[in-house]
Amino acid sequence: MATRILPLELIDKAIGSQIWILLRGTKEVMGTLRGFDDYVNLVLDDAVEFTPDPNDKGKIIRTKLDTEILLNGNQIAVLIPGGNGPPEDSLAASSS
Repeated sequence: MATRILPLELIDKAIGSQIWILLRGTKEVMGTLRGFDDYVNLVLDDAVEFTPDPNDKGKIIRTKLDTEILLNGNQIAVLIPGGNGPPEDSLAASSS
């Protein structure tokens, strides 16, 4: 039988590591997780935001966020802690 782990425990184990976040809509964010709260508001360092170009849907705008950011937990659709980053068909990978 597999061990059970609670969602906040999984996020806690990811502190200090790279995390890939899919937001509601079409934005994606990658960064280093520094902290979180019970509402899954996240504090990230070295974050990069990926959004589709409104003028050309085939292009991705990559924005390096140079400061520590607070990401509202209500906007998060999926969290992928650890890992080697996004797969080839994601916004983040297609802008590299």
